[in-house]
Amino acid sequence: MAAANGGAGAALFSEEELREVSGVRRGEDFVEMTCGCTSHRYGDAVGRLRVFPSGDLEISCECTPGCREDKLTPAAFEKHSGKETAGKWRNTIWVMVQGEKVPLSKTALLKYYYLAHKSGNGSHKGRNGRPSHRDEFIRCTRCGKERRFRLRSKEECRVYHDALAKVNWTCADLTTDRVTCDDDEERASRKVLRGCSRATSCTGCMKCVCFGCETCRFKDCDCQTCVDFYRNSKE
Repeated sequence: MAAANGGAGAALFSEEELREVSGVRRGEDFVEMTCGCTSHRYGDAVGRLRVFPSGDLEISCECTPGCREDKLTPAAFEKHSGKETAGKWRNTIWVMVQGEKVPLSKTALLKYYYLAHKSGNGSHKGRNGRPSHRDEFIRCTRCGKERRFRLRSKEECRVYHDALAKVNWTCADLTTDRVTCDDDEERASRKVLRGCSRATSCTGCMKCVCFGCETCRFKDCDCQTCVDFYRNSKE
């Protein structure tokens, strides 16, 4: 197995979870390994599977030296391979473990995928039954102070989503609160209170950390996170 390179990818899976998995490489924000799908007619189609902490799964096909199919969803890779029973990719796409083909469903590689879909399908709920998101902070590039974003509604989530995408975000861009660079930053003791319904000083749990849902993802946004969420929700 390849050594860890650091970054978020290094912490996605433990050494035990990836033990004996062939072709593992840990990237900055993903873990990659050899995968494949077997068709009775065409044989094995081999590729490289990337697993991201968001739950997204991408496969670069290597079925032939000239194949240019890249960043395929598992369902698209299964179809591309010519698999006769398309639609069951969790069981038909495999990785090599100790020299044997093991379906993804029998490995730990889908745990972030399941977690993201569990959140999007309604298990990620607050006390009022709606999806719950903790408050987030973004640092102003002008004054260096962190500003709070409350994510209680889809509108508030969109404000934060757009602000996060803006490279040079400043306090002047914050339209939900009348805050300027001259205003004091929140005290550290106040910052730990982020609206978790489980514990007031929670640092992140299943009750308040969302990996993607209808409230915080947007069909009219063309960022990769939103595009992948709605693409995967159809599969």
